[in-house]
Amino acid sequence: MSLLQPKRYFTYLFKIYIKNLLAILLGLAFAFAAMDYFQYAQKLDVSGNYKILYIFYQWQQALGLLYPLAIVFALIMTKLTLIRNNTMGALHAFGYNKKRLVKPFVLAALMVYGIFTFLHTTEFSYAKDKGSLILKNKMGAYDVTNLFFKYNDTFVYINTLDPIAKKISDITIFKVEGYQVRYTIHAPIATFDGYEWDAKDATLRTHIYEQGELVRYTIEQKNSIRTLKGYKPKIIESLYEGKALNIIDAYNTWALLERQHLNSDKIRAAFYDKVVVPLFAIALLIILFFKLPFHARMMNTGGIIALSLGATFTIWGILFGLNQMGTNGVLIPEITAILPIVLLWIYAVYIYVTDEKSI
Repeated sequence: MSLLQPKRYFTYLFKIYIKNLLAILLGLAFAFAAMDYFQYAQKLDVSGNYKILYIFYQWQQALGLLYPLAIVFALIMTKLTLIRNNTMGALHAFGYNKKRLVKPFVLAALMVYGIFTFLHTTEFSYAKDKGSLILKNKMGAYDVTNLFFKYNDTFVYINTLDPIAKKISDITIFKVEGYQVRYTIHAPIATFDGYEWDAKDATLRTHIYEQGELVRYTIEQKNSIRTLKGYKPKIIESLYEGKALNIIDAYNTWALLERQHLNSDKIRAAFYDKVVVPLFAIALLIILFFKLPFHARMMNTGGIIALSLGATFTIWGILFGLNQMGTNGVLIPEITAILPIVLLWIYAVYIYVTDEKSI
């Protein structure tokens, strides 16, 4: 079978599953956005067009948050519908086993995962932050103030950062060795060129010590000093204001913190939450596809639906809780994110290999 020319059973199951997935995902996202809007409607002291924009941002946030659940719910809905219509039994009667029948569902789920992973490399990841600005009636308030952090062997103070204009107002860099300040660099303006910051009209003040005592300092004027290599405006804003990052910026921030020998637990947890954790949905899809009955005889539909949804919410809740532990540094993110997904996938592969004979 070629993906460009799939067999009829494959196309049939793929289309049904995709339709159900879209219906569930859009319905869940709209419900989430509507409930959020009505919860904060009185706080939204903005014009009507901004209220619509707020709902749109919340809808985007819900899509990114709920699509793994929609992948699993659509599988449950699709398979139970096929069982009730005796379609699944007919497919088995024509000689299709479970391994062949699960492929269209897995392919569709992987496509959805790929689409949302790509979206998380774009501005899609910042929907929550944009909605928060509207809720606080700060649509144009992008400035971040009073930032202090370590860069290589120096410390940096930023009075005001404008992440939209990619501009810093009033930046001071100083190097400390022991209890001594070796030099300070101060510039009224710094701009980002896509790779590093260019501090213009900088003043370099070098401290000179004799026998551990400061005796004098020299002052030099520099037209330009290049500094903060790799510190994108969004990275600075996220690190020190707790804002969201897309996948690309999160990975770059992770690499940057590793080079600085700084703790990267929070960034790694955010990266894994977007890239690794959603894979639980595909593993759970495989498990449920094999474990749910393939015939309507003696099937307790209500009990099966309740058990399937309960298992899905339980696993999702556990993963969410573990992610919070990784974000807060209680456990390393590799244990809270990667390990549970690997264990779930090991079980899914075991089910796929050993359980395909039973109907």
